[in-house]
Amino acid sequence: MRKTLLAAGSLFVAAISMSAHAAKADGPSDVEIAHIAYTAGQIDIRYAHLALSLSENPDVRDFAQTMLRDHKAVNDAALGLLDKLEVAPKDNATSQSLVKQAAAKRAELKSLSGTAFDRAYAQNELAYHQFVNKTIEESFIPAADNQEFKELLGVALKTFQAHEGHAEHLVESTE
Repeated sequence: MRKTLLAAGSLFVAAISMSAHAAKADGPSDVEIAHIAYTAGQIDIRYAHLALSLSENPDVRDFAQTMLRDHKAVNDAALGLLDKLEVAPKDNATSQSLVKQAAAKRAELKSLSGTAFDRAYAQNELAYHQFVNKTIEESFIPAADNQEFKELLGVALKTFQAHEGHAEHLVESTE
C-alpha cells in the first residue's frame, strides 16, 4: 500500500513557518508532527472531494482519487503507529492554523468552475508538494525522534515526490 504524508496545499508553507517559532530548537516533537500531518492529510482529502464534486476533467478527477487513496492510507498507517506506541497526536498552533486557512482556500476554490477550478486546484497541489517534499526532508525527518516514524516519513517523501511529478503534469495539462 502506498504511503503519503501531509497534504494541505499551499497552506502548509505558512503553517511550517509559524511552527518554527513555537517549536523546540530542533523542530516540532513527533506527536506535534503527527498532528500536523494528520490534519494536513484530512485537509487535502477535503480538497480532493471538492475536486471530484466540481471537476469534469478526467485527469483532475484521477489525481483527486489518488490523493484520496494515498492520504487515507498514510493517515491510517500513522494512526496505527500512534496506537502501537500508545501516544496521541498533540494539537498545536500549526494544526490550528492549517484548519483556519484551509477554510479560506476551500472557499476560493469553490468560487471557481470549469477550467479555472481545474487550473487552481492543480496549481495548489503542485505548490504544496514542492514545499512539503522539502519540509519533510529538511525539517520533519531530522526532527523526528522515533525511528519507525522517521521511516514512515521517508516512505511518504518518496510517494510525495511522485505526486509532485503528477501535479506538475496536471498543471501543464490545465493551462
